[in-house]
Amino acid sequence: MFPPPALFFLGTSTLLLLSLSFPLTTCSSTHENGNHNPAQDLQAMNMNMAPAERETLFIVMENMSSDRKWRVTNPNPCKPGASWPGLECKVASDNRLHVSRLDFGIPPNPVCKPTATFPAQVFELPFLQSLFFFNCFTHAKTTISIPPVIRTGTSLQQLSLRSNPSLVGPIPPQISLLKSLEILTLSQNRLRGRIPPEISRLTSLIHLDLSFNFLTGPIPKQLGSLRSLVGLDLSYNALTGPIPESIGLMGILQKLDLSSNLLSGPIPNTLENLNALVFLALSSNRFSGYLAGALPKLQNLQYFIMDDNPMFMPLPPELGKLVKLQEIRLANSGYFGVIPASFSQLMNLTTLSLENNSLTGEIPPGLNSLSRIYHLNLSRNMLVGEVPFDSGFLRRLGRNLDLNGNPGLCLNSSQALESAKFGIGLCGNNRTGSVLHPLKRSLAPSLFCNLANLAISLSVWSFYLTYL
Repeated sequence: MFPPPALFFLGTSTLLLLSLSFPLTTCSSTHENGNHNPAQDLQAMNMNMAPAERETLFIVMENMSSDRKWRVTNPNPCKPGASWPGLECKVASDNRLHVSRLDFGIPPNPVCKPTATFPAQVFELPFLQSLFFFNCFTHAKTTISIPPVIRTGTSLQQLSLRSNPSLVGPIPPQISLLKSLEILTLSQNRLRGRIPPEISRLTSLIHLDLSFNFLTGPIPKQLGSLRSLVGLDLSYNALTGPIPESIGLMGILQKLDLSSNLLSGPIPNTLENLNALVFLALSSNRFSGYLAGALPKLQNLQYFIMDDNPMFMPLPPELGKLVKLQEIRLANSGYFGVIPASFSQLMNLTTLSLENNSLTGEIPPGLNSLSRIYHLNLSRNMLVGEVPFDSGFLRRLGRNLDLNGNPGLCLNSSQALESAKFGIGLCGNNRTGSVLHPLKRSLAPSLFCNLANLAISLSVWSFYLTYL
């Protein structure tokens, strides 16, 4: 079982892009220019598909679905008013109807039968632009098979295979033959092997999602040639080695998700060139070293997710200059020293997770002024002194504030009514932060609840995507 992929808000333009990767219910015939009017429908009524293309479509449908007897019930598949669910056709310049889109797996689109295997014949449809398989290959093991010569090489713009537990094997290098691809989503399958460098030849790609597979080896440095890429998601694989410096060549990249791999080494300074980056997720890897080199120039960054890495360094105060930041997650990464006062300048911040590090010193008083924050976790550190939050801040966050596991923290007398929620005692007159009046056991959320909150807060937009 795969864990559910996290979904993140990247702004209107990227949301629109990622939405293209989801299968839609299609059942129509349109003209090549995309317009739809009654005159063209009347024209289409008198048109037929080329016999060879119609036969190829029948073969594909019979391989994929047993919902109906396709040849009998719909002998003219693209005919207006009689076309199949999941099928879209267009009138081309040759005045024939051609298949432009196929969707499988989500009713009312055709449901895939248990014996369905990947239909290589689909690449013989010369005008196919969009192809979606969602939860199709579930029983019979199958691989992505692309013939050495294909007819869709200049037409196919979207290819998406998501949630197919029986889709195995490598990503074939022949995928580079699909030269017009703009969206490639191969997420939540069981693909193995290395990412083929040949993907870098797909220079029209806007969104590439290979997440939730079993891919191994390094990230190919050749991916840097994908200069049109807006979203790159390689999360939840077993990729190794460093982030290639060539990643900095993707100048319009907005989403970069490399989380939950086995990547290591420092974060390359070339990331500073990604000045359009909105979402950066590097959590659950083996990264280490100095962070601040690339950070200050990422002025559009809103989400910085980098927990569970062996960083063992002070928190970079440069994060406080990234004023658009909404979420910072740096838990369980060996950070030490004080919480930078510059974090108090992040007025858009909604989530700050710094738990299970070795942070010392007092909590910066300026955090009390962060009016948008609703999740603050500073638990299991070595923080000391009086908690600087007023009663309004404490009530607003409630159980979304976790200060547990910091024996040196204490609350003043005006916060006494709130203290029972946080398991923190009252300060003594010497204000050293010692707990003079320990209260009952903390009612702060457990680790499970914290993870639930993380999933909720990250699921603020829906998918490239990743399937985006």
